Amino acid sequence: MIEVKDLHKSFGEAHILKGITTSFEKGKTNLIIGQSGSGKTVFLKCLLGLFEYEEGSISYDGKIFSALSADEKRELRAEIGMVFQGSALFDSMTIAENVMFPLRMFTKQSKSEMEDRVNVVLNRVNLENAHKKMPSEASGGMQKRVAIARAIVNNPKYLFCDEPNSGLDPKTAIVIDNLIQEITDEFNITTVINSHDMNSVMEIGEKIVFLKDGLKAWEGSKETIFRTDNEAVTNFVYSSELFKKVRKMYLEENQ
Repeated sequence: MIEVKDLHKSFGEAHILKGITTSFEKGKTNLIIGQSGSGKTVFLKCLLGLFEYEEGSISYDGKIFSALSADEKRELRAEIGMVFQGSALFDSMTIAENVMFPLRMFTKQSKSEMEDRVNVVLNRVNLENAHKKMPSEASGGMQKRVAIARAIVNNPKYLFCDEPNSGLDPKTAIVIDNLIQEITDEFNITTVINSHDMNSVMEIGEKIVFLKDGLKAWEGSKETIFRTDNEAVTNFVYSSELFKKVRKMYLEENQ
């Protein structure tokens, strides 16, 4: 579990995060949502340790990040997998080499051990024959699956995904959503997803944190989001006619 208490982050005079308190549960897909400028990207980078914050705390299974030594922070980072918005694959490396990269960085495994682990995770994301391909030879959906394989190759306790469906067609986006949820369940990972995709919210939002103007304006699940009367949430989530109809059907069926 990741616990956040009274988190504040500013850039100069701009107060971006204004006292966020929440938690992200183990074995669940936890989504951070909100409009552009709500603070969700800054929040994610604070969780990852990329930004220092002025007040508050972030703890990983009881370990307060700011209290850790440099070596302890390195150990913690080895337990974190990251799926970047643009996949962030190395163009000069094959798919297998991309997936192996965290093993080279954080472990002392032999080459054969690393190759075996790469085989396992590429098979898990249904890319068993893609080892020798270059990223430029892979579709957007394949690149995202490679990014997921790379993120889980070290058996992480925590998985972060920044807009994992960005640039994907709706059908492929659903495949990626389902894959992330399956991996979260299978390996009992604490997964945190920064997303603007309402399909993801409705498909895999087991825990949803909605940010508005740097504040936590609401939190709940994909079930409770249908029932909320929080105006900020309903204006954001049900801005399209499709989701208005979906909500209406849900409420009629569950009266």
